[in-house]
Amino acid sequence: MQILRTPTLLLLVGILYVVTSCDNTTESIGQSVTNAADTFQVIHDEYVVETRSMVAGSVLSGGLYTYLGHVRDSETGAYIRSGYTTQFAILESFDEIALFPPADSIASRGANGEIVADSCRLRVYFYESRGDSLCPMRLTAYELGTPLAEGNKYYTDFDPEAEGYLRNDGHQIVANKMYTPLDLTLSDSLRDLIIDRTNLEVVTVPLVGEYTARDGRTYGSYGTYIMQRYYENSQDFANSYNFAHNICPGFYVKSTDGLGVMSQVYITELVVYYRFLDSGTETSGALMLSGTGEVLQTTTLSHDQATIDRLAADETCTYLKAPAGIYTEVTLPIDDMKYGHERDTLSMAKITFQGLNSPSDVAKPLAQPTQVMIIHKDSLQQFFEERRLPNNQSSFLATYDSGMHTYTFNNISAMISQMYANKSKSEDWNKAVLVPVQIEYTTNASTGSSTVSTVSNAMHLSSVRLVGGPQNQREPVVMNVIYNRFTR
Repeated sequence: MQILRTPTLLLLVGILYVVTSCDNTTESIGQSVTNAADTFQVIHDEYVVETRSMVAGSVLSGGLYTYLGHVRDSETGAYIRSGYTTQFAILESFDEIALFPPADSIASRGANGEIVADSCRLRVYFYESRGDSLCPMRLTAYELGTPLAEGNKYYTDFDPEAEGYLRNDGHQIVANKMYTPLDLTLSDSLRDLIIDRTNLEVVTVPLVGEYTARDGRTYGSYGTYIMQRYYENSQDFANSYNFAHNICPGFYVKSTDGLGVMSQVYITELVVYYRFLDSGTETSGALMLSGTGEVLQTTTLSHDQATIDRLAADETCTYLKAPAGIYTEVTLPIDDMKYGHERDTLSMAKITFQGLNSPSDVAKPLAQPTQVMIIHKDSLQQFFEERRLPNNQSSFLATYDSGMHTYTFNNISAMISQMYANKSKSEDWNKAVLVPVQIEYTTNASTGSSTVSTVSNAMHLSSVRLVGGPQNQREPVVMNVIYNRFTR
């Protein structure tokens, strides 16, 4: 038998002692690997939040889309009408051939051999409609006499007619068109594509008859005016500014008859048709100029302000109502949250806004706003005017949860910290606003991921009542918070 030497035996005994003397719990593991100065305690708390309805007034209208229609709010009985102005974009990369072919190749000619257009029309493309899409509606397209000034901020109370922008010398274009937002002449397969937004409903407004320009010259038609002016001086078509100031200031498209539908206008096109010779063969051609978000567009809304004021005065709840209707103002109890926690770190602040069912006497309640933003009240106007995006610092997004009937912001702690740091700079330092918004996304073709590209005021008719208000009779609106308290 081999006998262990004493040093080896002592080593084994020492190892056994160390192992058996370890604690059976893991409570001290964190402290054993962390400096004592870095340990912390997690503290949970909740605070009551005050809310009230806030009349939005007019909102910035220069978003990606414009709106056209006339609807009745089923909850209030109030009427809302929308129209829009649009200019037309000239891409500066276009050269002379890209707009029209050389003059000597134009086959569309008048009795005296002058260049003429075969036809000209406005085409209004609808991206989406709310209401009865089979409701007969009428739009009227009014020619502008002067372009809207660049650099101005146009809100939804801007009325180009009242402000004198419409041409009114007796020779202006005023074109009417009856339509239904859902085109029954389309096949079912094409209508399915429209629902998937790969195709669009279109309303065509012919611009026919003799046209007298603002300089007094008369042309056979508006399309002929466009073509002949181009061949006289193509520099008037060099860019959107030249075109708006020298050729076409734009159009105001207004809903003038019908009730029951509001449509989101994706694009408005000015199209001039002609024929030209291509290698000796007569071919049809068209100039298409688009009115989109890249040029100046405005949306004009008119509604019953007295009804909006009456709803906002209801202190038993709060409202989110679009378009240009009611926001919910949120007063955050920041001083209370900081009292006794001056040296603690606020790591989470979660707040949920609970929706209420529509009143029982409303037969057809409106859809709830799909997406809502909470933003520091002091930065609300600048956010939209400067085309900012939510930054998870002073502005956050939430999506409506239809199952829970709620809007939840999981962590607005960064906003609260910012407000506290700037409490002496504004009387609204501790106030935020809930705003219905419309979000557009950009998708990365290689990764498939989507990011928010634009945020604009929601303009479709939508409404929701929320728990809250100065005379709230339900459970209060609360904010759940977590602090980290560092200890020694």
